[in-house]
Amino acid sequence: MPQAHHRPPHSHPTHRRPALVAVAHGSRDPRALRTVSALLERVRELRPGLDVRLGHIELNEPLLADTLAGLRGAPAVLVPLLLSRGYHVKHDLPQTAAAAPGGGADIRIARPLGPHPLLVEALCSRLTEAGWRDADGSSRSTGVVLASAGSRDPESAEDTRRMAEMLGERLGGVPVVAAYASALAPTVPAAVRALTARGRHRIAVASYFAAPGLFATRSAAAAPWIAADPLGTHPALARLLLHRYDEARTRPYALREQELSAA
Repeated sequence: MPQAHHRPPHSHPTHRRPALVAVAHGSRDPRALRTVSALLERVRELRPGLDVRLGHIELNEPLLADTLAGLRGAPAVLVPLLLSRGYHVKHDLPQTAAAAPGGGADIRIARPLGPHPLLVEALCSRLTEAGWRDADGSSRSTGVVLASAGSRDPESAEDTRRMAEMLGERLGGVPVVAAYASALAPTVPAAVRALTARGRHRIAVASYFAAPGLFATRSAAAAPWIAADPLGTHPALARLLLHRYDEARTRPYALREQELSAA
């Protein structure tokens, strides 16, 4: 009688789709958790049957470590709900993955969301909702401040500046200045002053934040004309989460920090 073959306790069928674990930063603003949860409902609607979970880096439950513990070593792709490279993507995610059951052997880490054309689509949509019109893109009096959280990592600033360039191109060549709510210059008010000095008096603030929070609120308050809402539950953001998930499934497991940095 042939001997039965038993699967090792932590192995999984090769056809099994890894869980998508969206990794949010976390916020004391209760709107942030509600917004992220609603965004993930959109993701589930787009990909029925996919196991979609949420983990936070700090401030909110569930924390990422607890979400990974709940997977009990099952395969997962961590998709950062973060818009650029930086400390959280390069250090926090790999460290938390390595501490997960199974040592993170079945955990892949996706690139951060930005820069990407789908984010440009979402930013333009939010600006339109706030009152931006196509004609504003060719006006010599308009300008845009792309307000983001900010990071001391130079690659994070590089990613944000690239998004500002992409948004300016999409808006018809209007000047778009990247500005930051923390860590870097210029601040949003300083960027507004710089555009004003260039003769741009109708200045919109594009909110380059995944969800509402203190930084997004402060940035919007500095807008002399219109301020767009954060990206939130925009359909393009849900599609981008799935794109980063699919992209990461073709990559090696347990990406090293330098590989993430170069991606």
